[in-house]
Amino acid sequence: MGYLISVTALWAFSFSLIGVYLAGQVDSYFAVLVRVTLAMLVFLPFLRPSLLRGKQRITLMALGAIQLGVMYTFLYQSFLLLSVPEVLLFTIFTPVYIALLDDLMFGRFTPIYLLTALLAVVGAAVIRYDGIDSGFWLGFFVVQGANLCFALGQVGYRRLAADLPADLAWHNVFGWFFIGAMVVALPAYLLFGNNAALPSTPLQWGVLAWLGLAASGVGYFAWNQGATRVDAGTLAVMNNALIPAGLLVNLVIWSREADIVRLLLGALIMAASLWLNHWLLQRRKAATA
Repeated sequence: MGYLISVTALWAFSFSLIGVYLAGQVDSYFAVLVRVTLAMLVFLPFLRPSLLRGKQRITLMALGAIQLGVMYTFLYQSFLLLSVPEVLLFTIFTPVYIALLDDLMFGRFTPIYLLTALLAVVGAAVIRYDGIDSGFWLGFFVVQGANLCFALGQVGYRRLAADLPADLAWHNVFGWFFIGAMVVALPAYLLFGNNAALPSTPLQWGVLAWLGLAASGVGYFAWNQGATRVDAGTLAVMNNALIPAGLLVNLVIWSREADIVRLLLGALIMAASLWLNHWLLQRRKAATA
């Protein structure tokens, strides 16, 4: 849980950095390529190929390609089809996908996880909902593609970890994750990137460096490690905990407008979903015992 809370705080700052210093100024495909490249360089010196079999390496690369490469491709395209509030609103379904995919991959059905995930969606909707226009169903499905990729990456990582030794030194194999992301990020930039919109100031380069080394490098490693140490219900809820955290950082540091009442109410609902998930699981364990 500590991993997920720490990364939530880290990514909460990242959203504002992107929105203030990069969005609309630096080509999005180039930004993704830089982030993936720097994150990969963090872990390449530690990479020990012999620790994983060929199929395991390919699986970890595929997870990186999906969770980072394909997810970002969907997400950035969605901004061409939807307004920002609509994109934000449509991302709240990720916890539901996590709950369902986790049960699917582990061959079970856990109503508790689905219930708490849906409650987290309600909390996020309270914070983010600003009304949507009709006729944007294509954009909706593009955002769901991004949500599914992010959820599939997390759940797939949990499934892979369950089949590997408990004492595996993950920092010695996580480089494969970013190599897989690079397989998507580099061709995407070469095909769709705009060389006329590269970073033009030291501040923009500094923001990209921070996002690549800290938010992407350390962040995704810690987040996926945290995903293997909690139940699916907690993981689902924490995916939407970024919403109040990101809004709070944006409000305090950059003084952007936010509805404090809705922010607090949504955060309380998500906190309640975490408590409910823990309480129901404890009752289930007690009944089993």
